[in-house]
Amino acid sequence: MTEREKMRACEWFLTGDSELMACKAHARELAAEYNATGEHEPENRVRILKELFGACGEKPFIKPPFHCDYGFSIEVGNNFFANFDCTFLDAARIVIGDDCLIGPHTCIFAINHPLNPEQRKTGIAKGAEVHIGNTVWIGGNCTILPGVTIGNNAVVAAGSVVTRDVPAGAVVAGNPARVVKYITDESKISGPEE
Repeated sequence: MTEREKMRACEWFLTGDSELMACKAHARELAAEYNATGEHEPENRVRILKELFGACGEKPFIKPPFHCDYGFSIEVGNNFFANFDCTFLDAARIVIGDDCLIGPHTCIFAINHPLNPEQRKTGIAKGAEVHIGNTVWIGGNCTILPGVTIGNNAVVAAGSVVTRDVPAGAVVAGNPARVVKYITDESKISGPEE
């Protein structure tokens, strides 16, 4: 297997592989092009995102700057919104559903490095997919760690560090993020908090 194939299979791979470095350079060029666009260029922004991402639904909107490693491992649904200065490290797939909101300075990490310092020196890493359901709201300054799944309609409070799966309809907060309540009345999901 090539290092890219190992990466895509969520196996240990060499991060400094020449093919992967070229992929990163291409993604950073596209991200730089996106980050240089203005508010008056919505069609150009969508064009760039559709080239950068592995899959991109209708009406994506990201406030620059945006950063990622490869881009091709990112899949976003319809009406995706990410606020200023988000970073997605997509060694493994990052899959985000429809109608999701992501606050500023949020990081989604789909990559792990070895705990053993001697192994870290070799430059190996291993991806773990992140899945975010439909109609999820992630507040500002959040960190989503590798391998996490966030269920539909969940809310991640600002500043949270999500280290494990979040059930559908849950509101989580803290470091590490814990369930603080559930959205139980479906009629309130789209309405303001009382």
